[in-house]
Amino acid sequence: MPELPDLEVIREFLGPRLAGVAIALAEVRRPLVARNLHGGELVSHLVGRRFVSVGRRGKFLLLELEGGLTLVINPMLAGRIRYGEPLQRPRARDALVLGLTDGRELRYYDAADTGKVYLTSDLNQVPAFPGQGPEAIDPALTFDAFRERLSRHRGEIKGILTNQSFVAGIGNAYADEILWSAHIYPFRRRADLDDGEVARLLAVMQSVLNEAIAILRNRVGGAIDVEVRDFLSVHGKAGQPCPRCGSLISEVKRQRAATHFCRACQPGLMIDRRNRPPIR
Repeated sequence: MPELPDLEVIREFLGPRLAGVAIALAEVRRPLVARNLHGGELVSHLVGRRFVSVGRRGKFLLLELEGGLTLVINPMLAGRIRYGEPLQRPRARDALVLGLTDGRELRYYDAADTGKVYLTSDLNQVPAFPGQGPEAIDPALTFDAFRERLSRHRGEIKGILTNQSFVAGIGNAYADEILWSAHIYPFRRRADLDDGEVARLLAVMQSVLNEAIAILRNRVGGAIDVEVRDFLSVHGKAGQPCPRCGSLISEVKRQRAATHFCRACQPGLMIDRRNRPPIR
């Protein structure tokens, strides 16, 4: 799942390459994925328009077009964006293909069809976009503001971190990394965190994400459709030694999502929901 660091690096790569370039042709290959919220035929709104800028909000990539329109890409679990020389053969999972006037092309493809591409003149029309919290790497996010936002949410801390209404941009992988770096058990109840742990969580959240951006900036290059995760400390490393203490990394699966953590560095007890004390 592309998360804030992945999409921030994609934004940085595409911004100077797309600005001022027009769309010469557009092909919608999977209408359930590429959706027009502006009205009319999607292709007719795209062909001939120039890209103005590339932005990002949380886990959404924003391709601004002239005339006040925006292509909003929400990759979800398996969506990928490819930019480069045109492919010689069509691919089964391509959803939207844009041929550009500079001879290159931009493709969105999705192996699971869970992601979406929206064309809109109003970002508030895009599902899940308006309710996002502040950017997780926003330097203006103070301890007091972070603690206040945290107090609005109940339940386990990992679930809160991945809730986009809390802060925007964190998914399953980077939630694991943040909690490992903060020495916090991922299934710990929010109400059990003290102010010192909350302050550490905020600092670590921003440092982990910014460090990941720096690493990806140096490693991804033009292969923006390739997910680079091998540098992560615990996520996806079940059964491998914890880089901090050497204990084996644990994995817990819930509803198709896997949580990776170190039981030695992040001690805690998973309590059956039926026997938990009332939520505070």
